[in-house]
Amino acid sequence: MIVCETERLRTRHFCLDDAEFTLRLLNEPSFVENIADKGVRTLADARAYLLSGPMASYKRFGFGLNRVELKVSSVPIGMCGLLKRDSLEDADIGYAFLPEYCAKGYAFESAFAVMNYANTALALERLVAVVNPANQRSIRLLEKLDFKYEKMVSLYESEPEINLYGINF
Repeated sequence: MIVCETERLRTRHFCLDDAEFTLRLLNEPSFVENIADKGVRTLADARAYLLSGPMASYKRFGFGLNRVELKVSSVPIGMCGLLKRDSLEDADIGYAFLPEYCAKGYAFESAFAVMNYANTALALERLVAVVNPANQRSIRLLEKLDFKYEKMVSLYESEPEINLYGINF
């Protein structure tokens, strides 16, 4: 299912055929450093991640993380979408891109489109975003999208606090 499109990008639901791309993206050093090590090491792990993560979220909430691809070629370049975490009241926006597609405006473009989708199609009135305080690149992107810093939060008991940003539509 296509979630949204921009002039350059298409954002669509993940499917099991995206396992190879997912395996690469989740093991990029920038993903592991700024998001988490998801323990995805094989194609079977990637399929399991897709089934229990994004695909389960589509069924449960009607949204989830999505594959972002170049519109002209359908080449996958990253992920962007919404997550609903038990530890947060509101849905939060998440994104990650392969290094060769960073600093080209794709993260802003896809996140802006997903925000519009969240507000218009899903009728969400608020979104949040969580970000490692050291991830200045992501913080600048959130601020460019008009998210405002709100507080420090811990998503899980055993993890350190991270920044929570929010936006009301």
